[in-house]
Amino acid sequence: MKDILVLYYSRHGTTRKLAQLIARGIDSVPGAQSRLRTVPPVSTVCEASAPEIPDDGPPYVEAVDLEECAGLALGSPTRFGNMAAPLKYFVDSTAPQWVSGTLAGKPACVFTSSTSLHGGQESTLLSMMLPLLHHGMLILGLPFQNAELTSTRAGGTPYGPSHHAHGGSQGRIDESEAALAIEMGRRLAQTALKLAAS
Repeated sequence: MKDILVLYYSRHGTTRKLAQLIARGIDSVPGAQSRLRTVPPVSTVCEASAPEIPDDGPPYVEAVDLEECAGLALGSPTRFGNMAAPLKYFVDSTAPQWVSGTLAGKPACVFTSSTSLHGGQESTLLSMMLPLLHHGMLILGLPFQNAELTSTRAGGTPYGPSHHAHGGSQGRIDESEAALAIEMGRRLAQTALKLAAS
């Protein structure tokens, strides 16, 4: 079995739900399994620290998760057109994996959610790709053969799955958004398996 890492930060739960849908797509591909991981929040209080194990949800990501994964799905809520600080803080700590080429040649995708329709989903997805490109990862998107890309009235882009929370509909992912997230997971797993076999 090839592990596909689904790494995300979620404040109110919608990015977590997208991560779970991507994981469902990964798990639907024979020979692949998802590994859900998150990152701790950051604090402005210097003495504050997160517990070593989260109170709920998946464990915090560790370097070994990057080393063992055959592919990566990276997700964050949109913060002014960019990824959230906790995820960026973790990504900024991956210089050892960059030096060793841990992620080079592995497939990756990105996903996001935002409260407002024009909250910067696409710029967030594009900016999340940049460190993955520096790691030498192969970026996957969603082709327009997915009919939901042209029919959605909520989230979903060719750059990756997204969710529009409609000003507070936290967690209510619509059918189009869900279908695109599941398809992204399936596409990522299939690509990882093909690359591992070559």
